[in-house]
Amino acid sequence: MSGLYSTIDNSSLLKFLFYPRRHHSKPPGNAFDLKIPVEEEINIVCRAYQANQNYPWILYFHGNGEVVSDYDGIAPLYTERGLNLLVADYRGYGASGGNPTFSSLVKDAGTIFDYVYDNVSDGNDSRDWFVMGRSLGSISALELAASKVGLLKGMIVESGFISVTGLIYHLGLPSPGDLSDLENEKRRLASGVQIPALVIHGENDRLVPISQGRDLFETLGSEQKEFVAIPRADHNDIMFVDSEKYIQAIAGFVQENKLRGQG
Repeated sequence: MSGLYSTIDNSSLLKFLFYPRRHHSKPPGNAFDLKIPVEEEINIVCRAYQANQNYPWILYFHGNGEVVSDYDGIAPLYTERGLNLLVADYRGYGASGGNPTFSSLVKDAGTIFDYVYDNVSDGNDSRDWFVMGRSLGSISALELAASKVGLLKGMIVESGFISVTGLIYHLGLPSPGDLSDLENEKRRLASGVQIPALVIHGENDRLVPISQGRDLFETLGSEQKEFVAIPRADHNDIMFVDSEKYIQAIAGFVQENKLRGQG
């Protein structure tokens, strides 16, 4: 559905909806970086935090204005709970090449997943992979959850949204034109998701209202799905206001579903 984002990509809205940062630091001792080619002379840099080769992996698409280096201090929340974390940047973010667009965001998600699925399991034949998207990253997570059937054990969305138009209006940005085809396709995509899903949202989120998260949750076609609201949490402090509830929801979801489909 990448082509459906062309109306936004070709409008002045793009500069209001992406906030790329060029910061990139050396990975800490328990992590390593990957350069994944997504187009000729364009690589996306991802950072893998591997605690144990037999732990399940979460492919994580971060929020706007963030870069993989920001997760050096956050990754232990995951690795200490028996989870390996692999954080992906976007074009123009961190050390990644190119310039960000919504079309490339969707396109690159599949390329990144295929690469890490084939190259990062490190001998773990079970290949327990989950996808997680925070805020802007929910677009990538939803795309993979709908398209990588049989390869992903579950999807996690944090502070995500279902209506692009609704978010544009909420932020007080000018309309780029008719987005009805994109809105309909995004809902169709969500309703087609069949893998287990966890949706987490801050009750006091002023950037992406919790109503967006609830709408996404209700639209998902997953038979097994859970919604977790974090009281008092806003958009950018959600993982810190009640970090125990936040990470326990994620770890519990992964542990419950990592053996799904195995005999």
